[in-house]
Amino acid sequence: MEVQIEKEIIPTPSRELIEKEEKMWGINLPAPYKDMLMKTNGGSPVKKEFIVKGRMRMITTFLCVLEDTEHSTNGCYDIDVVLTQIEDRLTDNEDLVGCELLPIAELFAGDYLCLDYRADKNTPSVCVWSHEESGELDPVTYQVAGSFDEFTMMLQ
Repeated sequence: MEVQIEKEIIPTPSRELIEKEEKMWGINLPAPYKDMLMKTNGGSPVKKEFIVKGRMRMITTFLCVLEDTEHSTNGCYDIDVVLTQIEDRLTDNEDLVGCELLPIAELFAGDYLCLDYRADKNTPSVCVWSHEESGELDPVTYQVAGSFDEFTMMLQ
């Protein structure tokens, strides 16, 4: 299912920029998520809510991929900017090159929705990363869906 976005982030990234980021992160993004980035570059979704472990969660903004974060009013929503801020709390492996948890959306109250590559480097699941419970080299996550497609079906 395609995620409908009511407020897009401009400019949208080129395929080359996304491929450059994938190489830097050491991952391959799922095609439906990559398509969403190229079409809307994240932004505020129309359907924002989903349930995890019996608790309603809400997406405030899907993160974006920007070439120039310093001169954009949306620079704080760039995936690389968010990674820089929380990367030591997204892994338990200080020698990791690339990433295993990639934040893709900011949730209400400070948590992040992430693509989780820890179990399968080719097909990430989707999880919520808890900012309150996670510590340095000690990420705490909650499984949401087996894939990005499955996650989009949960949005309400």
